[in-house]
Amino acid sequence: MAVSPFLQMRRMLQTRSSADVSIAYLSVLEGGFALWVAYGVSLGNWALIVPNSVAFSVGLATIVVAVRLRR
Repeated sequence: MAVSPFLQMRRMLQTRSSADVSIAYLSVLEGGFALWVAYGVSLGNWALIVPNSVAFSVGLATIVVAVRLRR
């Protein structure tokens, strides 16, 4: 799940369009990853922090690409 948005980014960059991507959905997903990271930090559990941080970063990059292609 953490790196699957790379496929969506690749598709957006190939087609030069982000019309078929829901930025609202990606934002909600990012909120979930942020909460998991915060929970992992509160527990000091690296098994929660690392993968969810990666997922958050990749998801954020996907949102940035989607927003830039909508301009």
